[in-house]
Amino acid sequence: MATLLTTKDVQALIKVDKSTIYRMAEAGRIPAIKVGRQWRFPEGRLMEWLGERRAPVQEAGAPAPSDPSAGLEGLLPPKTMQALADLLGDMLGAMVVMTDMDGRPLTEIANPCGLFQAIQDVPRTLDKCIDGWKEFGEDVDLTPRFIPSHIGFLCSRGFVRIGSELKGMVIVGGIAPDEWPPPRAEIEMVAAELGMVTADIEAHIDEVYYLDEAHMNWIISLLPSVGTLISHLANERGHLVTKLEAIASLAGPASIRSES
Repeated sequence: MATLLTTKDVQALIKVDKSTIYRMAEAGRIPAIKVGRQWRFPEGRLMEWLGERRAPVQEAGAPAPSDPSAGLEGLLPPKTMQALADLLGDMLGAMVVMTDMDGRPLTEIANPCGLFQAIQDVPRTLDKCIDGWKEFGEDVDLTPRFIPSHIGFLCSRGFVRIGSELKGMVIVGGIAPDEWPPPRAEIEMVAAELGMVTADIEAHIDEVYYLDEAHMNWIISLLPSVGTLISHLANERGHLVTKLEAIASLAGPASIRSES
């Protein structure tokens, strides 16, 4: 004799409310039989039905959010990435930005130092930053370390990996090296590259983050874990969205009508 599942059993399987299950049963859109006044669901037929409807969700043309073929911007919502960057900037005491592997920013600069704020609206600044961030992505050494940016302050990066692929970077910067401020000749060179007046940079040259060696080593030690955390968040969100898509597919037009 076939095992009959209750509405509560079906709820546990497809994670929708009772009223949606009742509507699906009434419309013949889910294997069900009426036993007196109660709906019951043949387990074998229900499992076959679930398998038939879940397969198209996995084969949909657009990649699921956890699909390794998607970029980092397709794995996490912009607001989530910005919130993470803002939190990291405050926690690490430095500038933070999240980028793709080509150095294109996926967030605004979090916790910018005064020097960067003074030059960020200059048209060439972002292009120069992207060039530098892209070099970070092309660096075969996966171990984080601080290196000078085109402006002169120090930056480092951690990678965000999804599966076996690197999908993005968390870049920390705005930190003064041991010898700061740089010689005037170097400031003049930066000003010429950006098309700025040297005095405008000099006015903000001390507005960077002065961190001691212990603090900088702490940041370096955290960056791999930060990348791993973001990877986990992206994967978990992907699993959740896939599950919600499956539920939406199962519920179909009836649930949409009930919400209208």
